Amino acid sequence: MAGLIGKRKREQSAAQPSAFKKAKATTSAAAINGKKAAIQDPKSAKAPKAAARSNGTVHDGHVETKPSTDITVQVVTGSYERVLHGFTATIPKESLSATISDDSSPVKYADTFLFAAHTSSIRTLALSPSTANNKRFLATGGADERINLYNLSTLAPSSSTTPKLPSLSGSKVAENVSNQALGNLIHHDRAISCLHFASKSKLFSAAEENTIGITRTRDWTLLSTLKAPIPKPAGRPSGDTAAPGEVPTGINDFAIHPSEKLMLSVSRGERCMRLWNLMTGKKAGVLNFSREMLGKVGEGKYSSGEGRRVCWAPDGESYVVGFERGVVLFTLESEVVDVVVVEPRTKVHQVRFLPLVEGRSILAVSTEDGRVVLYELAQKPATETNGTNGNASPPIAKLALTILAHIGGKAADITGRVRDFTVLSLLSPSEDLLLITASSDGAVRVWQLSPADLAPADVGSGELRQVGTLISTHETGNRITCLGAFVMDERGSGQGNGVVNGDGDESSAEE
Repeated sequence: MAGLIGKRKREQSAAQPSAFKKAKATTSAAAINGKKAAIQDPKSAKAPKAAARSNGTVHDGHVETKPSTDITVQVVTGSYERVLHGFTATIPKESLSATISDDSSPVKYADTFLFAAHTSSIRTLALSPSTANNKRFLATGGADERINLYNLSTLAPSSSTTPKLPSLSGSKVAENVSNQALGNLIHHDRAISCLHFASKSKLFSAAEENTIGITRTRDWTLLSTLKAPIPKPAGRPSGDTAAPGEVPTGINDFAIHPSEKLMLSVSRGERCMRLWNLMTGKKAGVLNFSREMLGKVGEGKYSSGEGRRVCWAPDGESYVVGFERGVVLFTLESEVVDVVVVEPRTKVHQVRFLPLVEGRSILAVSTEDGRVVLYELAQKPATETNGTNGNASPPIAKLALTILAHIGGKAADITGRVRDFTVLSLLSPSEDLLLITASSDGAVRVWQLSPADLAPADVGSGELRQVGTLISTHETGNRITCLGAFVMDERGSGQGNGVVNGDGDESSAEE
């Protein structure tokens, strides 16, 4: 009996290893098959996580992102307090077609950076066009003679990767890890007065030493320097405390032609405008302002008579020079065709052309009394003139600035001066424009302009229209001097992780 039991135990023990081996072999085969599947499609295992991060779904092994219902705008401001403040404004698309009151503003703000960028006040800033790696260059200039350079991501911040940081001010913080500081430029000896990216590969900078520097963004090398002459002291008032031989100097503003071959500049202490040939890097001519033209624009005998702002029309066939109280329209041949004085009379701070609206050129002028006045650049009705032999010559059509409407001001209960503004195009859901204004009291306002607001004015009505819808107001707490903004890109399926390489490779910024 004992021998029989022992024999059965040996048979069971001999049968167990074969069954174990069979099960193990089955498990190994499943593991191998699974590993092969993972090798064939390495994204299949990470697709659910990527979909969760990108707010999308997985369909047939591919991540399908849901279309965003918000428009995110990156706003950057500089101030007298040396503070460089960047924040995002998230605007729901459905709110653009609805009337929103100030108490129920749907715009959500979040600070992306806030720090003292310069040792003195920030005078100007500029944003470059978007580069190939979803970045934009940001350049800031201050009274400390330095130009600071930064890399800004054009992708809207993702909530899954944005670190949640505490805030003492109570405002939301959404720091973007892709933003970087690149360094600074010190090739100017005086305060920086104007900055502009002619393209993503060239940075133009002007200073109070009457020089304009051209820098290549690939390696931030100074390529050329344009020098304007220092004006002679004339008509200095009694009691002037400036040192002997010292006069107000500096480039107030410059504008580059759309072809990037010509440039205009206006300077302090000069009643003239200079034309530069960017192909040769030399001065091409000087246009002196006539006394008659200065009188029409409000520049009297005891005024400086200097141009404060200058900008080209979108088609490059005309340009506008802004003075303290008005603007003057010139043709490409430097002929004065129209003079506009802002009514009621007030000081002009910024002059910019809006993006083309149905082929129409519209000029926006910000004022001291809290308004942005819109003018349409159009041709006057053609008139016939008699020639030298008495025969009628062909009709000649001239350009003119016709007032369209104004935004803000006392009618909107806004009285603080609009120091700077920018206009952004919205390709969806409509053809509306976003007007972002910055006041010296620290308020940043977002306005919506519809195509109906920019329709030609009714000349027979005799009343100036009040247009624009105020979407939201954001208090920065600083006295703003300059402003820049751009519409951020939506994240696609390939950017679902919300992280962009911040290697700072400037080689991709070359044209």
